[in-house]
Amino acid sequence: MNVLAEPSARAKRFRRVLIANRGEIAVRIIRACRDLGIETVQVYSDADRDSLAVRLADRAVCIGPPRSSESYLNARFIVSAALVHGVDAIHPGYGFLSENAGFAELCEKEGVVFIGPSARVISLMGDKAMARRMAEEAGVPTTPGSRGTVESPTQAREIAREIGYPVLLKAAAGGGGRGMRVVHDPADLDTQFGDASREAKAAFGDGSIYVEKFLTRVRHIEIQILSDGETVLHLGERDCSAQRRNQKLLEESPSPALTEDMRAQIGDAAVRLCRHVGYRSAGTIECILDDASGRFYFMEMNTRVQVEHPVTECVTGIDIVKEQIRIAQGEPLRIAQADVRIHGHAIECRINAEDAARNFAPCPGTVREFHAPGGPGVRVDSHLFSGYRIPPYYDSLVAKLVVWGASREEAIARMRRALGEMRVEGVTTTIPFHLSLLDDPHFARGEIHTRFVEERLLETK
Repeated sequence: MNVLAEPSARAKRFRRVLIANRGEIAVRIIRACRDLGIETVQVYSDADRDSLAVRLADRAVCIGPPRSSESYLNARFIVSAALVHGVDAIHPGYGFLSENAGFAELCEKEGVVFIGPSARVISLMGDKAMARRMAEEAGVPTTPGSRGTVESPTQAREIAREIGYPVLLKAAAGGGGRGMRVVHDPADLDTQFGDASREAKAAFGDGSIYVEKFLTRVRHIEIQILSDGETVLHLGERDCSAQRRNQKLLEESPSPALTEDMRAQIGDAAVRLCRHVGYRSAGTIECILDDASGRFYFMEMNTRVQVEHPVTECVTGIDIVKEQIRIAQGEPLRIAQADVRIHGHAIECRINAEDAARNFAPCPGTVREFHAPGGPGVRVDSHLFSGYRIPPYYDSLVAKLVVWGASREEAIARMRRALGEMRVEGVTTTIPFHLSLLDDPHFARGEIHTRFVEERLLETK
């Protein structure tokens, strides 16, 4: 990484950071802080009392019982813990309160730095309908759909008639596949609208829905962004097309589908949108790529660090979490766009404690033995250890297995080797599923889309 600028006079180095998250991302943030010479305070629920993050942090404080609503989603408890322990900043990780504008605003009010964008930008881009409008203003292509949220099935039906079926109903306030329904038949729209709205209300506290054209056999492409408020960089793309029910299973960078010209176009569009909204921090612009037409469309923005950020780190050599912390300290970015180089190919498999043979049913329990793979080009981000008990209350992600290779073919070969070496005894994981995915000849050729896993790998089993 070329150093282009020293920290500004207004930069204030953090002495202590609180991590408002759990699992592998909490461990990842603790390690980044330690590299930067920053003390860490780890909050935890009763279920995570013996977690690796608690063991690694300089300090740890219990903030409530296992239920997320009473612990990791309790903004006031978390900020109170930050004030008691004299922290300079809070890192929210991903999920939980990471994209909660109210939490960011509370941090700002109490004089604690929120390691992320401002509450204003989180609110602006967190409303998916408003984010579409911002993209349109910035000249970024968007799929045909409603200009904002729709108030009723009747209004949704009018828009669907105009843009044509199938259509996608999406929660305006959320993501991760919740509050999302594909409607192929007009007769199903009323029921699907109600189901999507209720699910969105339960998941995000907001049942607002917007409508867009549903494109089939598309790729999910996302662009990693870093911005210090003045300079905006893109760090290339990630292809996240290997999904099940809108949940990502495997990610890779670069995408095997993009030409250099298309890569530049998507990157420039992402930078343009971030400049338009005044973005500052790490973030991700998510798009869909229509293979048939070769056109891409803005989908949404994630105003936080992504689960799959390691694949970008592997091909660029840039530590995204550390840069995120430096930006929050007031430091300018130390690189320019011309310094960003994509080298080789990286793949990430999300290892979940789930049984793919039983419709990916969660499999919490005690890990009798954990062995992480190693060797050239292998990275494991995990909070597992032998004897650890995976609690049933949270997301089932237990490890991110990431490999790098000089080519996509070498990366696939290394991933096969690493999956074969990895041992998680005592619970069922998705390792066998990932091996079957890598063995599929269509995946090997890079010929996948967002429905590929469900249509080819799961429908035939």
